[in-house]
Amino acid sequence: MAKPPIIQVTGLVKRYPLPEDKSRDFAAVDGVSFDIHEGEIYGILGPNGAGKTTTLEMLEGLIDIDGGSALVDGIDVANEPYHVKKIIGVQLQASEYFDKLSLLELLDLFGALYRCEIDALELLAKVDLTEKAKARPASLSGGQKQRFSIACALVNVPKILFLDEPTTGLDPQAKRRLWELVLGLNASGMTIVLTTHNMEEAEFLCGRIAIMDHGKIVAEDTPEQLIREHAPEPPAAPLHGNIEDVFLALTGHALRD
Repeated sequence: MAKPPIIQVTGLVKRYPLPEDKSRDFAAVDGVSFDIHEGEIYGILGPNGAGKTTTLEMLEGLIDIDGGSALVDGIDVANEPYHVKKIIGVQLQASEYFDKLSLLELLDLFGALYRCEIDALELLAKVDLTEKAKARPASLSGGQKQRFSIACALVNVPKILFLDEPTTGLDPQAKRRLWELVLGLNASGMTIVLTTHNMEEAEFLCGRIAIMDHGKIVAEDTPEQLIREHAPEPPAAPLHGNIEDVFLALTGHALRD
């Protein structure tokens, strides 16, 4: 008998008041449904305001779910958000740390918060930051900060890792190093869910991609199948299209990092 998906999302909805009229609201996420299989790298791609981050925040138990349901490893997120947090790791778009603590001390602190014993040096080695063990977060480069935020997300040995635009603003070398880290974590069996603005990133890392626009999923499939269906022959290129061509065909938006 096949195992159920590790994440099952059905009709997920999140509403917010309209800025110009607080008596009315709009759906930032509007009836989204998808399944994610254990051991998969699943990407959510979309323009600013599409609902990507809001979707992740509902799955992580960080914000309330207004409609529909989300099961994470069989746990109902709406009813047991704290239970969900025990089995997931979350890397946010921006992170703030205690500036007077070193990376080692911060990881030990996070381990204490989770009430679990950790090997902080081993975690730093996993994200290639051993030489920065005694450094403070403010001294890290952009790529190093992103890798450290992933180390923090790994403290509780999560089954599922959520990455929200993990390479935004990174130079090409730092971006590639982070991709290698993500692939290594996935090879160890970890399920990874990421949002991204980077077309090459989505095509390189993800086994399947959901494209969101205006709070809805407008397409979902493997990168190869999306290209075959939506961008087989882009007008401006002699070869077959890519995920950026798919995205433009489906949403009409151009993305900028």
